[in-house]
Amino acid sequence: MWEEVRIVIVDNDQRRRDDLRLVFEFIGEPVRCLSYMEWQDAEVQGSAYRENLSLLVLGQDAQPLAEYLRLAAQWQADLPIMIVDHNISDIAEVELPTSVISKLQMPPNYARLVDDLHRAQVYRQQQGKMKGRSSHRDPILFRSLVGTSRKVQQVRELMAQVADKNVTVLITGESGTGKEVVARNLHYHSPRQQQPFVPVNCGAIPAELLESELFGHEKGAFTGAISSRAGRFEMAQGGTLFLDEIGDMPLSMQVKILRVLQERTFERVGGNKTIEVDVRIIAATHKNLEQMISHGDFREDLYYRLNVFPIEMPALRARVEDLPLLLNELISRLENEQRGSIRFNSAAIMSLCQHNWAGNVRELANLVERMAIMYPFGVVGVKDLPPKFRYIEIEEEGSDSNAIASEDQSNAEAMKNILNVDVKPLLPIDGIDLKAYLADLEQHLIQQALDEAKGVVARAADKLQMRRTTLVEKMRKYDLTRQAVG
Repeated sequence: MWEEVRIVIVDNDQRRRDDLRLVFEFIGEPVRCLSYMEWQDAEVQGSAYRENLSLLVLGQDAQPLAEYLRLAAQWQADLPIMIVDHNISDIAEVELPTSVISKLQMPPNYARLVDDLHRAQVYRQQQGKMKGRSSHRDPILFRSLVGTSRKVQQVRELMAQVADKNVTVLITGESGTGKEVVARNLHYHSPRQQQPFVPVNCGAIPAELLESELFGHEKGAFTGAISSRAGRFEMAQGGTLFLDEIGDMPLSMQVKILRVLQERTFERVGGNKTIEVDVRIIAATHKNLEQMISHGDFREDLYYRLNVFPIEMPALRARVEDLPLLLNELISRLENEQRGSIRFNSAAIMSLCQHNWAGNVRELANLVERMAIMYPFGVVGVKDLPPKFRYIEIEEEGSDSNAIASEDQSNAEAMKNILNVDVKPLLPIDGIDLKAYLADLEQHLIQQALDEAKGVVARAADKLQMRRTTLVEKMRKYDLTRQAVG
């Protein structure tokens, strides 16, 4: 269906078109392929699906590139464009518009392609903001949501399901994983987006002041209360109240929060007037609330009131394949804020991929800022990283051939760790049949999942994170049977 399509590939070369489609579908992007004649069809151009597109891919053809770029501008002015296999001479004769975010050669490099997809996403967001469609969104919202890993995609899917629903959300995950980023996204994509988003860090406010901070107080309610003051619940009226680190809230306050969730009313400290409140509650914690319940440190009834729709944020070490994209995003933020710039070479990135990242994205952001201060506008290698981030040994002396071999070996080993599949990422000298390669890889992973699930298709589908019916279709395609896997 057109509604699901995010990338349109326009190319008269059917083999190249099919190869590109396989690569994008392997990454997880819905694609539709068209010839140039089909692309220019009036019915297709008039479709309403184009607002959902994220990339237009134009393959090389006999017609001048300038003509196709003109048609693309008429078709969808703010859509990022990738041109594929166009001759250098053709490109040199054309003044490429800013919408051309990438010039790709076949066969494509996986890491480069993923980076280009991220660049297309950023370009689309910027264009949307300029046109006022996304003027309410803050770029910082996407800081910790950058990535193409399965875990990040799952978080985005959960957010899309619950953003416009008026239900309580509990966000869990380690410190620095971006829980507040998710909370702000949920608010800015909800019907309450025009109303206040009020964050409260329950662990940063002394227990004796937390009640006044949340519910407000009347004049003379306690020593120092020289005037009446509205609390955070009143400030968030009609909007969203974000209770960060809810696990640090004392038991005495948990009872009062439970009552507000149940009754939607409260009284200020020192007051007797009942105030009705209409707020959406989003809570977050890095603690294990179920374990706290067993120890008597958190109320079970409050936990079930908060845990209506849980979202778990993955740790950075669990999605290390997103690290290069996160580095690009953090460096772009430095440059946009005019606080300098920095680059990391491939060996340094591979070394960072092996770090444990106890502080998650926050720790990575701090490292980027530190490197930008120490090596402004420079290129950081492994030897330039702080000692705890050095996991790859680099030969300081030796021939160029040894250095190249060392880098190739480290790149190959690191990519095996990142992708968690036993494949060689380097392109063979004689080239490769990409379609057959990807089909063989897919068949291998399906076979492995079936083996581990002892032939139970439903369990294998869960491992592969796909629908059972989809897996059955692929088993039929590759002639795989449950009996064959024992």
